[in-house]
Formats: sequence, C-alpha cells, structure tokens
Amino acid sequence: MSVRFYNALILTMETDSVIGGEIWTDNDKISYVGPAKDTQGISFDREIDCKGNLLMPGLKDAHTHTAMVFARSLADDLTLDDWLHKAIFPREAKLGDEHIYTFSKLGFAEYLKGGITSCFDMYFNPVFASKAAIETGFRYVFCGSVNDFGGIDRLEDEYIRYNSIDPLISYKLGFHAEYTTSKEIMQTISEISHKHEAPVFAHISETKAEVEGCIARYGMTPPKLFDSLGLYDFGGGGFHCVWFDDEDMEIYKNRGLYAVFNACSNLKLASGIAPVSRFENMGIPTAIGTDGAGSNNALDMFREMYLDNVMSNIADNKACSIPPFKTLKAATSTGALCMGLDDCDTLKEGKQADIIMIDMNSPCMQPVNNIPANLVYSGNPGIVCMTMIAGRILYEDGNFTTIDIDEVIKDSNRLLKEIL
Repeated sequence: MSVRFYNALILTMETDSVIGGEIWTDNDKISYVGPAKDTQGISFDREIDCKGNLLMPGLKDAHTHTAMVFARSLADDLTLDDWLHKAIFPREAKLGDEHIYTFSKLGFAEYLKGGITSCFDMYFNPVFASKAAIETGFRYVFCGSVNDFGGIDRLEDEYIRYNSIDPLISYKLGFHAEYTTSKEIMQTISEISHKHEAPVFAHISETKAEVEGCIARYGMTPPKLFDSLGLYDFGGGGFHCVWFDDEDMEIYKNRGLYAVFNACSNLKLASGIAPVSRFENMGIPTAIGTDGAGSNNALDMFREMYLDNVMSNIADNKACSIPPFKTLKAATSTGALCMGLDDCDTLKEGKQADIIMIDMNSPCMQPVNNIPANLVYSGNPGIVCMTMIAGRILYEDGNFTTIDIDEVIKDSNRLLKEIL
C-alpha cells in the first residue's frame, strides 16, 4: 500500500528542526520526505491531508511488561519487594496462554492510542504475545526474562526462533535481575551471548536495597558483577539504572551500553530518581520506558518524558537540566537503537514507515513556540490522531483498524476474575 501525507509539519528527529512538506510511504518503507512536489503521474492508494498537523517517528517504549496490564491499580502503594513477592509473582503464576494473548492486545491498544510504535517487552510466553503482536501489526521486541523460577532452558531456542518468524518480531537476550537470578544462570546467559555475539539486558540497580544486597553477595555492584561475568561483552544495557556509582557509569560509557529510565514507576514505588543528566553528559545512550502498568499505572510515554525532565531538574537542582529535544530523542531515536531497530529511528527515505501524527490544533500544542518542548512538557496521548507501523495505519481518529477493542476489554475483565 502507498500513502501520501501532505500539508504536514515534519519532525524527522535527525535534528530538532520542524519542516513543512510531505511524506510518502510504499508498503512498509518511507519513500519520500521533503517539500511538496509534483505528483502528476504518480498514484497512491491513499492521500491524507494533514492540515498542518505534525508527523514524527513513533515513540519507542524501551522497557515494559505489556501483559501486566492485568495488574493496573491492583497492587498499589507497596515497596518493590512486597509488590513483586506478595502481589505480582503469585498472580503471574496463574497466567495462561489466553491471558497473555488478551492482555497483550489490551496493552498494544494503549500503545497505539498513545503514539507508541514498538515496545521492548520483558515478559514470558512469547508464543502468544507474538501472536497478538502479529495479528495487531505491532512492532514487538521481546526481552528474555530468565530467573531462578525458570526460562534458562528455553532462552537460546527462543532467541533463534523469534528473530526469524516475522519482520515485526525480534528477540534480545535478557534476565530479570541479579537478585532473582543465580550466578550460575547468569554465567550460562553470558555463554549464550558469546556464542551469538548478542547483547544482554536486565533490570539493574533499581533500588538501594538491591545494590546493597548484590554487594553483600558478591562484593560488587550489579553493573560490575555483570561486566565481570562477560554479560556486556557484546553490548546491551539495563532498565532503571537509579543507583549507579561513578564506576558503574564508566562501565556503561566504555561498553556503549544503553541506560533505560522509568521515572513514573521509580517514583511510585519510591525506588529513587535516576541521575539521567549525568548519563547524558557522559555520552551514555539513554532511552525511556513505561515499565508495566502494574507499577506505573499507564503505558504513557508523554508522562515518562515529562517526569524524566522535571525530576532531573530536582535531582540536579537546576532548571532545564536536560534539553527537551534530548528527552524526545531518548523516547524515539535512541529507544529504537536500544531495541535493535536501526531502521525505525528517524523519518528518512528507506527507513520503516513507523509514523505518528500529532494534532497541532490541540490547545496543549499551541501556540507554536517550540514543538519538541510542547511534546515533552505539555503533550499527552490525546494529541495522537494517527499511528502507522510498517506502512499500515493501525489507529486513526479514535478507531483501531486491527483490534476489536470492545471484545478485548470484555475478555480482559473476564480473564482477570480467573487470576484474582
């Protein structure tokens, strides 16, 4: 299918400049980005008058647990340890295939409505999560979630299988965290990483207690432990990265690792405020994720961007600690690179047609002083009027094209009763 978007403002994310012009797509790729030009003799399957609205790359949720939407507002106001062991793990043990499939679709609907075109999903049961993603048309990157409860026996097979089943699906090696994963299992993951020259990701240094526990067990912080085991020899990174010391940051800088921040979840669980600006100033690539709806409670990248910025101001005691465009880049381009989606980072000819349209007539986007700042400081999912992935429009003007949202909501509430 070919689509022509015209009369548009365009933020390619290659720079912070907004241009006026057109974007053309051909099947799953972008075929033209630039000023309006003569289309005589060229036919498109659809031509969309953007009426001055903004086209930009989709937001990339670089750390989440999609099917955990079942836990939204279910286990609030607990510390991370109690939240996991008393509220989440016991209920996750009851999740079956239909639960993962249906709750994943509910999560994908929330992503699409909020302008998110791909997610880096650390969960389990990739069979039914990927089935839901393929049916939806959602770009889905699975992150291994190995821990002492299981998964190491399937990790390599899943890595091979889910990097070849569909263009929308990919898989990265990963494990839950140091405190839920034995050293022996981490060593096995390192061996798999070396065999395939593959990056590795995990929750890391999310709480002060986690870091103290790791030091008590191994005499070093989680980043130092992972590095000593060779887990970072082929890249990767970590989720949360709240309690890093100077040496931890040097490891991330020297290894070219990605630090993924989850401000809302960390605040809600009282885990702490990540030193985002220090990572940025050291040249460590940063990305942004929502975490799961059980600890957030929304899959809302606009709120994450806002909190990332304003909490950095508090942490640094400095206004505008991070320029808004840097935060927007973390939520789009760098997030894509973190997930291995090198052709989804900017709007450029030959790149994937993962595009969102922002309603510039929304009051929160006016007046037009600084569009990237408006997106970060005053944007919300309500300003997204279209989401396209791989050249297919999946959400437009309040309607989903591949999800029967009424059916998904009904099934989600039915299935929730089974696990409560």
